[in-house]
Amino acid sequence: MSRSLPHVALSAHPHDRHGLHRTDDSWLDRVWADAATRVLVVAGTRVRPVDGALRWVAPSEAPSGVRLLLGERDGVTYFALLAAPPADEERAEWLPLRGVLGLVQESDAGPLVLHAIGLAEWHWATRFCPRCGGALESRQEGHVLACTACGKEQFPRTDAAVIMVVTDGEPGTESERCLLGRSPQWPEGRFSTLAGFVEPGETIEDAVRREVFEETGVKVGEVTYFDSQPWPLPASLMLGFTGRAISTEIDVDESEIAEARWYTRAQMRAEAEAGTLMLPSGVSISRSLIETWYGEPLPGQW
Repeated sequence: MSRSLPHVALSAHPHDRHGLHRTDDSWLDRVWADAATRVLVVAGTRVRPVDGALRWVAPSEAPSGVRLLLGERDGVTYFALLAAPPADEERAEWLPLRGVLGLVQESDAGPLVLHAIGLAEWHWATRFCPRCGGALESRQEGHVLACTACGKEQFPRTDAAVIMVVTDGEPGTESERCLLGRSPQWPEGRFSTLAGFVEPGETIEDAVRREVFEETGVKVGEVTYFDSQPWPLPASLMLGFTGRAISTEIDVDESEIAEARWYTRAQMRAEAEAGTLMLPSGVSISRSLIETWYGEPLPGQW
């Protein structure tokens, strides 16, 4: 089998975020007046697709609201515009981030959309100053929230999370296996890589070992970095790893993981083809981790 590395879809096509221009009013006024500039309207934390695609409008077509500078790609400047949440009767037309992931997974607009929704989620959740309870004011084109009472500034947060494929056996052989788990909320047959958040004072490598052991009872030794993926649901950065098991007996916690299994490549292929094993979608880093270990694309997805 080939060992080509599948790209992590939502990490491809980064844009120039133009951080130095966020306080440059003359530059901002100029690009906002440019009819070629594109704007994604976000109602609360939702976006509305048109004919199965996200619609970027000219600044003159955007409603009033909080302006967010996303950056530039291929000579075009992109903004998001935070508008009021949709009315109840229109809510079904506006999708949350999970609902639009499939629309952007192979698109160079993916990182721009994640940037927009991540900021929108942060603005939505951060309503008052945590120091004094005062009102917050958007500054630096949506990337800073400043308290109008005490002046303390808030910045967008990103929570580090680890996600890992754990393997056992001689690498590349028929007997090599990888460990997958099923959440209690998932139907039978739906499995994914293990994941969890990094705790205070913990290295990311130790977070991998702790999460795997807590959830499945399997001990991990060597940990190797794979890739990363932004995941603003609402504010995570998924750090992907591979880990080598130094024990193989499974003892699930029955809280975060209801079932865990070791799969050889032959077992994984057979069950995926039969539909008894449902793997994560191609947009997720979990899928990239699994298929990189497997060695080629696999059939089926959630």
